[in-house]
Amino acid sequence: MTKPNIIFAGTPEFAVASLKALVEAGKPPCAVLTQPDRPAGRGKRLMESPVKTFALRQGIEVLQPTTLRDDETVAQLTSLQPDIVIVAAYGLILPQNVLDIPHAGCLNVHASLLPRWRGAAPIQAAILAGDEQTGVCLMSMQAGLDCGPVYASESVSISEHETAGELHDRLASSGAALLIQHLDDIVAARLTAMPQEEALASYAAKIKSADAAIDWQQSAAVLERMVRAYNPVPGAWFMLEDKRIKCWRAKRAAGADAPAGTIVAAGQNGILVACGDGALCIESLQRPGKRAVTAGEFSSNTDLVGLIL
Repeated sequence: MTKPNIIFAGTPEFAVASLKALVEAGKPPCAVLTQPDRPAGRGKRLMESPVKTFALRQGIEVLQPTTLRDDETVAQLTSLQPDIVIVAAYGLILPQNVLDIPHAGCLNVHASLLPRWRGAAPIQAAILAGDEQTGVCLMSMQAGLDCGPVYASESVSISEHETAGELHDRLASSGAALLIQHLDDIVAARLTAMPQEEALASYAAKIKSADAAIDWQQSAAVLERMVRAYNPVPGAWFMLEDKRIKCWRAKRAAGADAPAGTIVAAGQNGILVACGDGALCIESLQRPGKRAVTAGEFSSNTDLVGLIL
């Protein structure tokens, strides 16, 4: 078949993998949609999205509308006459008049095995829930949250100590490969999308910093999954005296005879904190404005044992 005319919509690093795969497969999009540049870092300097950076290096036209609901943007997208719009972690809702533009529809590369974990944070949700499997889907987009029929999926096992960042990279790669494998058949209508089972749907809401606050009354198993799920963003955290401390690596340990939140040991082998059930051994953590350090480094000049977090 002739090369499809593609509009690609994506913003973060997850989307770059699919965009890069399209370029390498000889199917670069005619245009890329990505979120407007946002202030970031301590200086709040405007930063372009990873997708924008990659697209500009490839000489691909970049569009950054603040909304897809204005007539001018819809007319601009229509004028590009796309066969398909491919979406990967774009961040803006596609209204029905945009979904209707390409004859092959709009295709979403989604980082879960739908209908499990629809929504904004499926990777973190899978780890938090203790799922042993997750994956990627190619979903035909409809009005509604990740509810369209699915063309293809691929399962990925979640390893015992895997962080969200590590799983993100594997799923981004799997999603890109699945996209290239099935794109031609989807555009040519040779592949049928299967409806999702609504009764099995679950939702992964957008993550807020408050969600990553460690409650030591929880079990060590739950807190260990929190640490993994919120690494690298936003970082699980707790208060030590008046400082917010980020916790980057931790593992479950045997229970301690102390109230939840009590530091019962600290040294080269970790900082051991009593939990509601069991104990959490913190291995890597970070003070505000400082680099991440090992538990041994963190505790070397501070008497932590007996403190209650």
